[in-house]
Amino acid sequence: MSTVNISAKDVMKLRDRTGLGMGDCKNALVETKGDMEAAEKLIRERMKGKMDARTDRAAGEGCVSVAIAGGKAAIVEIRSETDFTARNEEFRTMAADVAKLALGHAAGKVTADKAIIDRVDVVRRKTGENISFSRGEVLSGGSFASYVHHDGKLGVVLQYEIENAGGELPADIGTGICQHIAAAVPTPAAIDASGLDPAVVAAKRAEAVAEAQASGKPAQIAEKMAEGKLRKFFEEVTLLGQPYVRDDKMQVGQVVPKGVKLVKFVRVRLGQD
Repeated sequence: MSTVNISAKDVMKLRDRTGLGMGDCKNALVETKGDMEAAEKLIRERMKGKMDARTDRAAGEGCVSVAIAGGKAAIVEIRSETDFTARNEEFRTMAADVAKLALGHAAGKVTADKAIIDRVDVVRRKTGENISFSRGEVLSGGSFASYVHHDGKLGVVLQYEIENAGGELPADIGTGICQHIAAAVPTPAAIDASGLDPAVVAAKRAEAVAEAQASGKPAQIAEKMAEGKLRKFFEEVTLLGQPYVRDDKMQVGQVVPKGVKLVKFVRVRLGQD
């Protein structure tokens, strides 16, 4: 019976692709008569059951990654079991690759497709950890600024439009606004009041009116008191109304250059919805 000569070079190549031991890689190549692609497929099929069995293990670590290209921006969260793995260069590279793959999706929430799953699985097999694509979102149109915190666990993408030929958002201001979204307490709920949940605004308005009326002031004064309370609420929870984290003597709206309109932002903190 003829045997296939499996070179050490081929075994190493398969090991680099899969992260498995030399013996497992050689056995797979022998079974597939030296066919590299078939051997990798065989290993994927065999490992799938083992990896799926690990999905019940807590994945409380990971990182956030952002990609911007071709009029789109993507922000993704990849989860791992340990911070050691999450800080690994190979893990971070994989997360960056997944963000780039997400750019191929339509605007909105991202569901992991085969390309994303396969890219994540490369690191899953090598680490033996429960590593997964947790979530992602794509923004499309206009221009973008972004910020990812140094620990990789918090990221922001800001979408904006240039409304006239003279409008421009300098990179430092774009980054600063993203840092504000990342750090502000409370986290802004919307760009401005028009983006807030109407039910929340209605409830706050009713609450303000009730408080003003309870004060016993004349109706006209009570109405002004209620409007003042509502304005304060908008300043507290909207991006443009909040005191800027880099200079709290200014509101964020005051640092946005004329001719620039902020459209949307997405903030992702590891492990938080």
